[in-house]
Amino acid sequence: MEDPLPSRSLIDGTCLLVNKPQGWTSFDVVNKIRTSLRHSFGLKNIKVGHAGTLDPMATGLLLICTGKHTKKLADFQGMPKTYEGTFTLGATTPSYDAESEPDAFFPTEHITPEMLEAARQQFLGDLEQLPPMFSAIKVDGQPLYKKARQGVTIELKPRPVTIYDFKLTRVELPEIDFSVNCSKGTYIRSLAFDFGKALESGAYLSRLCRTQIGNFKLSDAWNLEKLVEHIASLSSDARGIS
Repeated sequence: MEDPLPSRSLIDGTCLLVNKPQGWTSFDVVNKIRTSLRHSFGLKNIKVGHAGTLDPMATGLLLICTGKHTKKLADFQGMPKTYEGTFTLGATTPSYDAESEPDAFFPTEHITPEMLEAARQQFLGDLEQLPPMFSAIKVDGQPLYKKARQGVTIELKPRPVTIYDFKLTRVELPEIDFSVNCSKGTYIRSLAFDFGKALESGAYLSRLCRTQIGNFKLSDAWNLEKLVEHIASLSSDARGIS
């Protein structure tokens, strides 16, 4: 957890490292912190934003900026990011992760260590990656995931991404644990889907945790509940400086 935060810093602007709980959207976390700040400090409004969306099923590092620091969000969003998680082989899902039920099944018995290593090397360096339909990318002003839920299919164009490092840390089929360091805009769900195809099988993302953004580390992040408690503890002091 980070060092205690002074009230003045929170009001004027700071960058908070927060460990996003599973099941929460990134906006849920922003809204929780904004509401806590407004209530504790007696403010009508305060700017709060995040750098880099995490899917609801994912956990890990969110950078939350308050006040004047929200101007730095674009810089933070451009930083490389590090994740660790699990691919489940032998099936695919419409969302490319465990948020939806498998819609197709594939063999895994043919997969060898040599095939895994060859597939891993295919996803190093500069790549063209097709985003998943269940994503927040907007088309005609509407997020793709809303169109996907309506059964609407949109032809997407591949986007350039860079994967700086990609390791397979545990192989116990049908599960494979991995770690990856990548550029802004990389979809780990698409990496899971494409990795399955490269193995002449299928795969979806069953677990994901973001551990680092630039030099910011998850090990230094606040537990969300403890952060909200800390903000509440500042309320008596905050009234005098808001």
